[in-house]
Amino acid sequence: MKATNSKYCQCLYFSSSALARKIEKLANESWKKVGLSPSHAYLLMLVIEKPGIQPTELVHQLLLTPSTITRLIEKLEEKKLVVRTTEGKLTNVYPSPKAKSLLPELKECLNHFYQNYIAILGKEESARMVNSINKLVDKLPV
Repeated sequence: MKATNSKYCQCLYFSSSALARKIEKLANESWKKVGLSPSHAYLLMLVIEKPGIQPTELVHQLLLTPSTITRLIEKLEEKKLVVRTTEGKLTNVYPSPKAKSLLPELKECLNHFYQNYIAILGKEESARMVNSINKLVDKLPV
């Protein structure tokens, strides 16, 4: 069934949720190769790019709650991909050597995801859509 034929096609909640589910499916497919969810992979790439990054910066970069960031970090620790250190009140997150060696594959998965949705939506439409979504997210309250 097409979203445009749904009784709720005029509803922002319904439409954005339907879109999110489809994008999530595409993303999961792209990241399956490294055995990580998209959220874990994006967090890990940030940690690799900025060793010693603090969880508060991860919250701001990934637009997730502190508790979600903590759960993601814990899972990556279990997989021996990150290490947390504490200096006073500051917590820093560092990539393990295993994580660093994964970076080329992570970038490949990211590119695969990008190429997949570009193939479906087109380059210009994708860029417009991402820009519009970001502006809407910025307008809406937390």
